[in-house]
Amino acid sequence: MDLRSAFCSALLLSLLLLPLSANASSKVYIVYMGQKQHDDPSEVTVSHHDVLTSVLGSKDEALKSIVYSYRHGFSGFAAMLTESQAEILAKLPEVISVRPNTYHKAHTTRSWDFLGMDYYKPPQESGLLQKAKYGEDVIIGVVDSGIWPESRSFDDTGYGPVPARWKGTCQVGEAFNVTSCNRKIIGARWYSKDVDADSLKGEYMSPRDLKGHGTHVASTIAGGQVWNESYNGLAAGVARGGAPRARLAIYKVLWGQSGTTGGGTSAGILKAIDDAINDGVDVLSLSLGGSSEFMETLHAVERGISVVFAAGNYGPMPQTVQNAVPWVTTVAASTIDRSFPTLMTFGNNEKLVGQSFYSGNSSDFQELVWIGSTLDGGTSNVTGKIILFYAPTVMLSTPPRDALGAIINITVEARAKGLIFAQYTANNLDSVTACKGTIPCVLVDFEMARRIIFYMQTSTRTPVVKVSPTMTVTGNGVLSPRVAAFSSRGPSETFPAILKPDVAAPGVSILAANGDSYAFNSGTSMACPHVSAVTALLKSVYPHWSPAMIKSAIVTTASVVDRFGMPIQAEGVPRKVADPFDFGGGHMNPDRAADPGLVYDMDAREYSKNCTSGSKVKCQYQLNLPSIAVPDLKDFITVQRTVTNVGQAEATYWAAIESPAGVDMSVEPSVIKFTKDGSRNATFRVAFKARQRVQGGYTFGSLTWLDDSTHSVRIPIAVRTVIQDLVADVA
Repeated sequence: MDLRSAFCSALLLSLLLLPLSANASSKVYIVYMGQKQHDDPSEVTVSHHDVLTSVLGSKDEALKSIVYSYRHGFSGFAAMLTESQAEILAKLPEVISVRPNTYHKAHTTRSWDFLGMDYYKPPQESGLLQKAKYGEDVIIGVVDSGIWPESRSFDDTGYGPVPARWKGTCQVGEAFNVTSCNRKIIGARWYSKDVDADSLKGEYMSPRDLKGHGTHVASTIAGGQVWNESYNGLAAGVARGGAPRARLAIYKVLWGQSGTTGGGTSAGILKAIDDAINDGVDVLSLSLGGSSEFMETLHAVERGISVVFAAGNYGPMPQTVQNAVPWVTTVAASTIDRSFPTLMTFGNNEKLVGQSFYSGNSSDFQELVWIGSTLDGGTSNVTGKIILFYAPTVMLSTPPRDALGAIINITVEARAKGLIFAQYTANNLDSVTACKGTIPCVLVDFEMARRIIFYMQTSTRTPVVKVSPTMTVTGNGVLSPRVAAFSSRGPSETFPAILKPDVAAPGVSILAANGDSYAFNSGTSMACPHVSAVTALLKSVYPHWSPAMIKSAIVTTASVVDRFGMPIQAEGVPRKVADPFDFGGGHMNPDRAADPGLVYDMDAREYSKNCTSGSKVKCQYQLNLPSIAVPDLKDFITVQRTVTNVGQAEATYWAAIESPAGVDMSVEPSVIKFTKDGSRNATFRVAFKARQRVQGGYTFGSLTWLDDSTHSVRIPIAVRTVIQDLVADVA
C-alpha cells in the first residue's frame, strides 16, 4: 500500500464531499448592490425581486431563484443563476459586482493567563479585563458552526436581563428550542438554504453544533469560568473565555461537510453578517476563510461593529493569508507557554522527548518500524508495532495536519501499538487527538527523527521503544510565543498594499468547550476568538472608539520579543525570526492595548474612497492604517499617516526608525507635540527611497513613536523595490 496514495486519496475524498451546487448549469451567485436604497427591509427585498425579474422574465422565476436577500446592513442577494444570467446582471447599473458562491472552511485553560489577563488581580494592578468589567453586556456575534448550549461555559447564572438594544432572535430547530438560549446565549440563527442536501446529512437542522468548532470558538471568546477542566487529565485548570461576562449571538453557517470542522458558502455567511448588523452585535468574530474576500463586512464597520477574522491555516508558505480587507483585524496563530512532553525510552536506553496527548499507562517495549514513503507489503508488517513515520519529502509538500491525519488513520486501522511522527515542528498537536489518548501518538522534529533512525540502523537487536504518559509543563521552561507553522503568511495576493496579517494571538493546543466536555484544537480559528474577546473588552472600556481605533490599539502595542527579550520566532522551513508577514504588528498584549497612547483612526467612508470593488479590487497604501506596505517602490515615495492622542492631553512623542534593508527611510516631523488646547491629531509623512534600482524582494522595518513615560506606539513596515510595475516575486 503506497502511503502517499493513502493520504492523497483521503484528501481527494474530502474534496469530493464539498460541492457548492448540485446543478452544473445553474449555481449560486452573490449579487452585491452596495448601500441600501430603502430603510424598510421589505422594500429592499422587493427591489431584489425586481432586478431578478428583469433578467429571468417573471416574478415567479425570481422567487424560485433567490436564496438569500441581504437587506439590513447592505443591499444584495444570493440566487441560483446560469452563467449567462449572471453576466447580464453584472452589466446592470445598480449592480456593483456578481461573483460565484465560494466555499469557506473553519480556520482553549492557559492562554488568557499567558496573555497577562489573570482573572483576579489586586485593585492597584487591575488590567484590561478588570477595567472592562469582564466584558459585561458587550454583544459578540460568532459566525461559525453553531453552539452546544448545555456546556457549562454558557451558564447564565448571575446575569442580568438581555441588553435592551438587542433585536435578534432565538431561532428554534432540531434539538434546539427557545430555552436553549438564555441570558448568556441571547440569540441564535442558522442558515442552510445555500448548502446541498448531501452535505446536511447527519447534521442538526438548528443552531446546535455538530462538529464542536463553533462551541470551542464561542467559549474561548466569552465562556464563563469552569473549574477543574482538562483533556484526559492534561492541561488541568480553569477553562474560561477572554470576555467571560459578554453576551453571545450565534450564527450557524458552517456545516458538517468538511472533515472535523465543517464548511459553508459565501451566500450563507453574508446573510449571517447582514442579520448580525441588524440584530445589534458589537463585535463579529469569524473563524473561517476561503478564496473570496468579504468586502461586504465594510457595512458592519460603518455601523461601528468591529470585525475579526482568522488569517487561514495554509502556512508557512507566503501569500497564503486570507481575509485581508483593510477594515477587519486579521489574526495569525502563535504558541503559548505550555507543552506536553512525552518521554520515549529506546532499547539502547537513550531517552528522547516528543509531544503528545497520551494519557494511557506507560507502555511495554514495542518493536519499532520505520516507514518512509511506502508501506511495503501492506499494513500487516506494522500491526502490533510502533511506527516511526519520517518522510521529509512528503512532509515538505503536504500540509502537516493533513499528512498526520492520514497516517493516524492507517495506524489505527492497522492495529499498530503507536506512532512517532516526524515533521518540521512538534507543536501541531490537535490532530493526535484522533488517537484518543489510548495509543501513543508522539510528534518529533526531523532532527530527533534522525537520531531515532540512527539507533535503528546501528542496533544489533530488534529496535524497540517504550512510551511514557504525557505530562503538562507550563511557564518559563517553554520558549514562547512562536508563530505557528500552519498560520498563513503575507503578503496578501489580493491587497499587496495592505500589510496582513495584523497581529498574532494564541492558537496552538487551545483547550475549550466541545459538546459537554472540553477538547484541544489548533488553528487561526482559535487565535481569532482571542482577539475578538480583547476587542470586546476595549469596546467596553472605550465605547466611543471606532473599529479602526480599537484595531490600532491592538496592533501598535503588540510585542515583537518573547518573555526573555529575544525576537519572536516563526516556525516553518526554515525556522526564522518572525517578520510582519508572519505576525503583523507582533504578538497581542491586551493590557498594553488598553493604554496605547496614540491610535491610527479613520472614518469608515475612507475605505470606500481608497478601495475599489467589483472585478478589480485594490486598496491604496495611503489608508491611515497602523502599518505600511509598499509593494512597488521604484525610486522615491511618501506615505502619510495621522495619529490621534488618546493619552494625556500634554504629550511629546519622538520617532524611532528601523529602516527596511536597502531603503532610506525618514519621518517628517520626527517630533510631535500635543497640548491641552491644541488638536488631538498630528499628521506626519514617511519617505522611502530605494538605495539601488533593483528588482528586489520584501524587506522589513518599523516606525515607533515614543513618549517620555511608558508609551511605545509601533507600526510594522514592508517595502519591495521594483523596476517594473508588476513582477512575480519568485526566484
